[in-house]
Amino acid sequence: MKVLSMIQPWASLFVLRESKFETRSWKTNYRGSLAIHTSIKVDRAACRHIAIQNLLKKHGYLSENLPTGMIIAMCNLENCLKIIGNDQSSAILEDGRIITGNEFFLGDYRMGGYAWEIKNMQMLHDFIPAKGKLGLWEHELN
Repeated sequence: MKVLSMIQPWASLFVLRESKFETRSWKTNYRGSLAIHTSIKVDRAACRHIAIQNLLKKHGYLSENLPTGMIIAMCNLENCLKIIGNDQSSAILEDGRIITGNEFFLGDYRMGGYAWEIKNMQMLHDFIPAKGKLGLWEHELN
C-alpha cells in the first residue's frame, strides 16, 4: 500500500476533511489507494493558531492528543493538479478551480506547487503504528 506521511495538525485536519486537497511541492503520477500517516513531528506553531485550535476542537482534538507515528486513514488519490495562480487570498488550479477560505488557509498554494485531490477518506478505527518516510512509501497493511 502506498503511504503519505504528513505533519500534525495538518494530517488530522486533512483526514477530518477540513481540507480536500493536500498541497505538495512535487507532482506524482500515482493514482489509487493511499494511506495517510502522521509523522512524529508536530507543528507546534500551527497548533497555537486559534483557527487551527477551533478546527481541531470541533472534532474533539487538542494538540496534546493528536495521533503521531500512526497510519490513521485510507483514501484514494484521484488527481494531482498544478497550482497556476495565487493572489495571497486564493489560488487557481490548472483545471480552473479557485481555492479560497479554509481550503486556502490549510494548504501551501504557492504557484508551481501541486494540489493532490483525495476522495473517499476513511479514518481507521484502529490506528497502525508505523515509521514514516519522505515521499510516497510502501507499507504492508494487515
